[in-house]
Amino acid sequence: MPDRDTRDTSSPSEEPGTPRRTGTQHRPGPDAESERRRRRAQFLRDLAEARELRDRVQPRRAKTARLRHAMRMRTFRW
Repeated sequence: MPDRDTRDTSSPSEEPGTPRRTGTQHRPGPDAESERRRRRAQFLRDLAEARELRDRVQPRRAKTARLRHAMRMRTFRW
């Protein structure tokens, strides 16, 4: 069994010992945040539309889901 590869994977422009930037350290600007919110709002609209379509196409399943949800809400303790 060969030994693990111990090559340095840092880019040549980085100095040894400097921390790498990861996606979690990057703070998006206000434009990126508004774009993310716009895409999320569009996704949620499409999702709601798809659920409405499914409810129209499968009324029995929609009725069962409504009854199940009502039962959950009745038994839920605030």
